[in-house]
Amino acid sequence: MWLFCLPRDLFPDTPYSTVVESAEGELLGARIAADGQWRFPPSDTVPYRFATALIQFEDRRFSYHPGVDPLALGRAAMDNIRSHHVVSGGSTLSMQLIRLSRQKERSLWQKMVEAFLATRLELRYNKNTILALYAAHAPFGGNVVGLEAAAWRYFGHPAAELTWAEAATLAVLPNAPTTLHPGRGREELLKKRNRLLKRLMEHGDISAEIYEAALEEPLPEEPLPLPSLATHYVEHCPRGARTRSTLQLPLQKAVEATVNRRSDDLALEGIADMAAVVIDNTSGDVIAYVGNSSPYRDRPGVHVDIAASPRSTGSILKPFLYKAALEEGIVLPRTLLPDIPLNLGGFTPENFDKQYYGAVPANEALARSLNIPAVYLLREYGVPKFHTLLKKAGFSTLTQPPDHYGLSLILGGAEGRLDEVTRAYSQMANDPSVAAWYTFEALKEVNRPDQLDWRLIRSVRKAAWKTGTSYGFRDAWAVGMTPAYTIGVWAGNARGQGVPGLTGARAAGPVLFDILNLLPADDRWWTEPDGDGSPFVRICKDSGMLATPDCPGEEMRIPAAGLDSDPCPYHTSGEFVLPPAMEWYYKPHHPTYSGAKRKTGAQIQFIYPRSGAVLTLPRQLDGTIQGVVFRVAHHNNSETLWWHLDSAYVGETSILHEMKLAPAPGKHTLTVVDGEGNTAFVSFSVAE
Repeated sequence: MWLFCLPRDLFPDTPYSTVVESAEGELLGARIAADGQWRFPPSDTVPYRFATALIQFEDRRFSYHPGVDPLALGRAAMDNIRSHHVVSGGSTLSMQLIRLSRQKERSLWQKMVEAFLATRLELRYNKNTILALYAAHAPFGGNVVGLEAAAWRYFGHPAAELTWAEAATLAVLPNAPTTLHPGRGREELLKKRNRLLKRLMEHGDISAEIYEAALEEPLPEEPLPLPSLATHYVEHCPRGARTRSTLQLPLQKAVEATVNRRSDDLALEGIADMAAVVIDNTSGDVIAYVGNSSPYRDRPGVHVDIAASPRSTGSILKPFLYKAALEEGIVLPRTLLPDIPLNLGGFTPENFDKQYYGAVPANEALARSLNIPAVYLLREYGVPKFHTLLKKAGFSTLTQPPDHYGLSLILGGAEGRLDEVTRAYSQMANDPSVAAWYTFEALKEVNRPDQLDWRLIRSVRKAAWKTGTSYGFRDAWAVGMTPAYTIGVWAGNARGQGVPGLTGARAAGPVLFDILNLLPADDRWWTEPDGDGSPFVRICKDSGMLATPDCPGEEMRIPAAGLDSDPCPYHTSGEFVLPPAMEWYYKPHHPTYSGAKRKTGAQIQFIYPRSGAVLTLPRQLDGTIQGVVFRVAHHNNSETLWWHLDSAYVGETSILHEMKLAPAPGKHTLTVVDGEGNTAFVSFSVAE
């Protein structure tokens, strides 16, 4: 019976506090146990000072008795007889641990049972384990249970850092936790503590100097609040368990302070919330996490963990498309992409500045975050394939099929989480491919109309970075990479209301560089891959495509798949000539371009609508039809164009080739002709 009398688990179903530690083992935050007690999960060790004080106070022969101390029981019996009431129980720490685990009313019979079970306890566990179990479950007054919780609640630091005076205070508390408490019974508590300190000195555990200094330390006041760092991160950790996180305490503190300061400033403009995530690219660990800023600033949404919440992505996904298109050989790093008006079944994307540039190199389009080239590129790459790529990269928010998002997927038509977006960028930062290297090169000097000049930001450290702003100015993103770290920042309002002027560059970008300044200095940069099978080929200087014999060329390393990409179609007899629609918007931004004077290639091109488009004619408030403006580009602006709708002449234009028409519902063909007989036509339909 003795062998089987002790339960395998002394504290079954005991609820513990949620405890989250930093990578260094420091407390980041905790949540109270389900029964309302501050009871940290048990530790395997007990700090020396507390163990020494506890043993000296409660059980001086703890190290060598078998669970019961006959001398202590005899002494207690004599003390009780002399005092005519119970003044001492004579229980060992092993017996007290049994009592804590059984929670029975105190009586002579129960003490006998505890003594019996204590001898079995000593056979199962060594002395250190018994001491650790006692320290983890002893009451320390109020709703504080266990040494670690008591050290934090009463002294504001871990038990390992207890002074001798603090250790002595906590050693005497379990003896009478309901009558002695730092907030009450202070005089009696002080006397007990000081008597124990004197005993420690007399026993040789502390010197006379330490004893005198310890007597001067005050008792704690009311219980202190526990540390509250990474509050939203703590909420995601396992309940009732101790979690050693990857968050680095000094960095976490600094990032929180930075984010809070910036967020408080933006709050004056109606931008209430901000989140940030920092990842160590080498280990893949999240080393700083701010789910939402300024928890002390009361507002709707303050408790929302923005870093783990789906938000409209804006332009933040464009680098993934650029890199994927390079890997597939769909474009080369500087391939010219169209930047002209686009209407795809009513989807009419625009650049942030409302301008068109005709044709823009792919790497420049990424750096400037131009929307229309990105839509053209996604159409070439394929929405389903890009959708699959993002899901493989860890985007859990893409819950709809690809056709639900369509081409708007690249402009914020889908949602992403800051933690997942930052993780995906971190994975890219570890990609050694030439496609990734060209992506980093494109992003190292971001320059777009909605952004501040990054050189004016206090940081001078180099980073590949990208911003994004969602429709309606609801979400501002900035993600930056170095070979060592990836930083993601989001700013906006947790409840989703937009704020005019809220952009990724202005609201999130400066915070990104503030955080970059907090990280260890590292001057490394990605090196151009060599020996990975990526060939050097001759590239057209003007179009960035594979050079033809007519192209001015230069040698350039490209991804292997780029060997199958399209050759340059824009050179004839050495002349660089763009299609009319691209040329129309390209020439004002490139004064040296002379292609419009040439008589080679197509002379006329429809800008709007696209062939096969289905148009809906707008109506005025009174119901009358307004008509649609059709646009055409010609190599020679001075040419006169004659317009025909379904073979019926409708007018002529010069210089600015636009015609407002209101065709009847059904299918139509619009044809334009110049004075030399050059013709262009477009077929379209008008909806009922």
